[in-house]
Amino acid sequence: MLSNILDRISFLALFLIIVFLPIFFLPFTRMPVEVAKGLLLVVGLSVSIIFWAAARFFDGKIRLPKSWLLLSGLAVVLVFFVSAFFSSAPQVSFFGTMFDVGTFWFIFAGFFLMFICSIVFRNPLSAKNVLFGTIIFSAILLVFQSFRFFMPEFLSLGVLADKTDNVLGSWNAFGLYAGFYVLLSLLAIEFFTVSKFRRWLLGIMLGLSIVLSAAVNFSLVWILLGVFSLIIFVYKVSLFSVPNQADGTRTSFPVFSLIVFTVALLFFLSGVFIGGYIPNKLGLVNNEVRPTFQTTIAVTSSGLRQNPILGIGPNRFGELWANYKPRAINATPFWNISFNSGSGLLPTLLSTTGYLSILAWLFFFVLFMKIGVESIFSRLKNSVSVANQEAVAFFIASLYLFVASFLYSTGPVIFLLALAFSGIFIGVSKFHQGDEEISISFLNDPRKSFSFILFLVFVTIVSAVASFKYIERLVSVPYFSKTLSAQTTSAAEASITKALSLYTNDLYLRTYAEVYLAKLNEIAGKGASLSDADKALLQASFDQAVSGAVSATRYDGGNYFNFEMLGSVYNTAGLIGVTGAYDKAIEAYKIASTLNPLNPRLKLAMARVSFTQSKLEEAKNYGNEALALKQDYIDALIVLSQIARSEGNHTSALSYGQAALSIAPSNQDLINYVNTLKNGSSTTVPDDSKNNPKEKKN
Repeated sequence: MLSNILDRISFLALFLIIVFLPIFFLPFTRMPVEVAKGLLLVVGLSVSIIFWAAARFFDGKIRLPKSWLLLSGLAVVLVFFVSAFFSSAPQVSFFGTMFDVGTFWFIFAGFFLMFICSIVFRNPLSAKNVLFGTIIFSAILLVFQSFRFFMPEFLSLGVLADKTDNVLGSWNAFGLYAGFYVLLSLLAIEFFTVSKFRRWLLGIMLGLSIVLSAAVNFSLVWILLGVFSLIIFVYKVSLFSVPNQADGTRTSFPVFSLIVFTVALLFFLSGVFIGGYIPNKLGLVNNEVRPTFQTTIAVTSSGLRQNPILGIGPNRFGELWANYKPRAINATPFWNISFNSGSGLLPTLLSTTGYLSILAWLFFFVLFMKIGVESIFSRLKNSVSVANQEAVAFFIASLYLFVASFLYSTGPVIFLLALAFSGIFIGVSKFHQGDEEISISFLNDPRKSFSFILFLVFVTIVSAVASFKYIERLVSVPYFSKTLSAQTTSAAEASITKALSLYTNDLYLRTYAEVYLAKLNEIAGKGASLSDADKALLQASFDQAVSGAVSATRYDGGNYFNFEMLGSVYNTAGLIGVTGAYDKAIEAYKIASTLNPLNPRLKLAMARVSFTQSKLEEAKNYGNEALALKQDYIDALIVLSQIARSEGNHTSALSYGQAALSIAPSNQDLINYVNTLKNGSSTTVPDDSKNNPKEKKN
C-alpha cells in the first residue's frame, strides 16, 4: 500500500534526525557545528512531515495521541510566539543570527519534533529501534572523540581545533552526553532482552563512556549518573522481588546499575584527586565560563520587573545581561564578556519570556512528571507490559536530558533529544489504548475531505518553504566565515556583501561596517597624497561604514554592540577630519552605555573621544566614571594620567601611572611609561591590549 511506503519514508527521516543529531556536521565547509545540526533538523523534519502528509492523502486517516502533555507543549510554543511578536527586536526573537537556541522557530521546531515523534513512533518496536539506533550511532561519536585525544590535527576535518573540540557542542555538553550514553546503555541492558554478545558490547561501550566522562570530569555528570543509576537500580530491584506474571521467573539483578552508581559516587566524592587524573594525562584543559544559577536568577528577576508578562523577548538574554549584570562582575576577569545564556538552557529560556512562559513550562513539566511516574508504577504493577517498559525507558532518558538542560546551557542537541524522547514516551505510553487516541477519517465525508486535504497541502507547502528559507540563510554562513579570514579588504568586502544579500542580521551588518572601516583606514593611511579618486573612495567607504552600523542599530536597538560599532565608525571618521563626527561618536557611545550601564569600556571610549577633542573636563568625568565602575581598570588610569599631564598636573599624572603599574607590576610598557613620567620626558602611551589581555571588542 502506497501510504505504508510513504509512512516508512517519514519514519526513516525522523529516525535519521534523532540518531544523527549528536554526530552530524559538515566537514571542510567553514560551517559551525550547531548551524549544521540546524540544517539536519529543518530538512529532516520537512521531509518527514511532507511524506507523512502525503500518506494521509491516500489512507484518509489521521491518528493523534490524546495527550495533555502535547497540549501543554503547544501552550509553550504559543507563549514564545506572542513574546517574540511583541519583542522590540522581533527578528532576533523569531530566528536570531542563525536559528539560535531560544528563538521562537527553534522552540517551534523542537516541540514539533516532539509532536511528530509521538505520532510516528507509537509502536514499541519502532521506539526500541530508535533507542538502539541512538546507542549505535552515538558510539561513533565516542570512538571518534577518543581518537581525537591522540590525533587532534589529523581528525580536525576542517572544523575542530583543540582536543576538547567536538561535534556535539561545548566540552561540558560532551561530558553530559557521555553520561547520557551510560544511561542509554544501562536502559538497554536492564530493560531489554539482548544477546550475550550484545550485552558485553554494550558493557564495553558503557565503560568507554565512563572513561570519557572522567576525561571531562564535570561534577554535574557524576551527580546525574549517580542519581539516575540509583533510580534504575531501585526500580529493577523492585521488579526483582516480584515474579513475572507470565512464567513466574524473576528479572536479573541490576549489577551494571550498581557498578555505575558506585563509580559515579567515587568520582564525585574524590574531586580532583581521582577525577583530575585522566584530564591531566591527556593534557585536556576546560576553561568554560558561565554565569552562576544565583546570578542568572538575579538578572532574570530584574528583567521580569520591567517586562513581567511576556519578558524582553526570546533569544535576548545577552541584552538582559548587559542591562542587569551584578556590579561585582567588574571585579573579575570576565567583566567584559557578554554572556548570551545563563547557568542553564531552560533558565535562559524562562528569563526572556516572562511569567506566562514560566507558568507554561511549569505546567508542561508537572504533567511530564505525573505521566512518567504513573508509567513507572504501572510497570511495577504489571511486569509483563512491554509497551510500558518502553515508555519507562524513554521517560527516564528524557528526564535526564531535561534535568541537564536546566542545570547547564547544553546547546541544541541535548535539548532537542529531550523533546524527541519525550515525544516517543508519549506515543508509546498511549499505544494499544484506543480511548487514548484521536482517530479521524475524512475521505468519506466531502466537507471533511476538503478541509483536511487543504490543511495537509498547507502543511506541506509551509514545510517546503521553511526548509528552503533556512538553506538560503545557511548559504550565507560560509561567506561570513570567508569575511573573517580574508587577507585583503577587497576580499572581505565581496564576501560580506554576498552574505548580506542572502541574509541580513546585526552581526553581519556590524562586520560590514568593520570591513569598510578598515578600508577607510587603509585609504586614509596614504596621508596627504590622496587623489580625487581616493577622496571619493574615502567618502564612499565612510558612507558604507555608517550605513552598516546604523542598519545594525535599527535591526536591534537593544544590543549595545551595535551602538558601540556606530560610535567606533564616527570616532575613526573624526580622526580623519570629518566635521561633527566626534559629537556623533559620543552620542552613539552614550546610547551603548545606557544599554550596558556597568561596562567601563564604554565610559572610557567617551573619555578618549572627549580627550581627542581637547574637552578635558568631560574626558576626566568619563574617565572617572569608568574607574568608579572598575577600580583596577588600567586603561582608565592611563587615560586619566594622560589628561592630567596635558593639564600640566605631573603629580596626578604620575600618581595614576603608578596606580596602573601596581596592578600589573611586570608590564614593561607600564614601567617605561612611569619612568618617563618621573623623568619628565615625552611619554608614550602603553599598548592597551598588553595592559588588558582580557579586554575584547565583539
